Amino acid sequence: MEQFTAPIAKLIEEFAKLPGVGRKTAQRLSFHVLDMNNNEVLELAKAIVNAKKLTKFCTVCGNLSESEKCSICESVKRDKSIICVVEDVKDVAAMERAKEYKGIYHVLHGTISPLDGIGPDQINIKGLISRLDANISEIILATNPTIEGEATAVYISRLIKPMGIKVTRIAHGIPIGGDIEYADEVTLLKAMEGRREI
Repeated sequence: MEQFTAPIAKLIEEFAKLPGVGRKTAQRLSFHVLDMNNNEVLELAKAIVNAKKLTKFCTVCGNLSESEKCSICESVKRDKSIICVVEDVKDVAAMERAKEYKGIYHVLHGTISPLDGIGPDQINIKGLISRLDANISEIILATNPTIEGEATAVYISRLIKPMGIKVTRIAHGIPIGGDIEYADEVTLLKAMEGRREI
């Protein structure tokens, strides 16, 4: 087993906690940091601290923001009558890459998953319902095509349909078991074009 000084071992351990980073990659990142000059290291550390300290959730949609409202909710160019419901803030970024959707978003911050003890009250469904008024013409459910994503979409659809608001589901151009954040722009575009009412 390789022996490292305590500070390097701790750095490797922290990098290895990141998603998709194994022990070898964590070691490479750690040694890269050691090769950086002091200013570069300070800038990296400052960027991490600032990202955590200065980023909050939009009080309207739940997307990431530096202020009370995110740039999408603040934009006068967005169609505020259509709300696209996604599981995670990464999904907003993925949808925006397609550059075709002009409505606004609502981030659930998870899905209903009874096996994991996550019910409707543990995700941002109440926030969505509170946004619904006469100005909303359509809710697009863009949860991932997983069992949990489908269950969440069906649950939300059953809550909203009695209100007389059109509820659609993005088409399954995204493979079952896949994540929206990894889909390419064309797949996302086709999924949006092929959405259906549920």
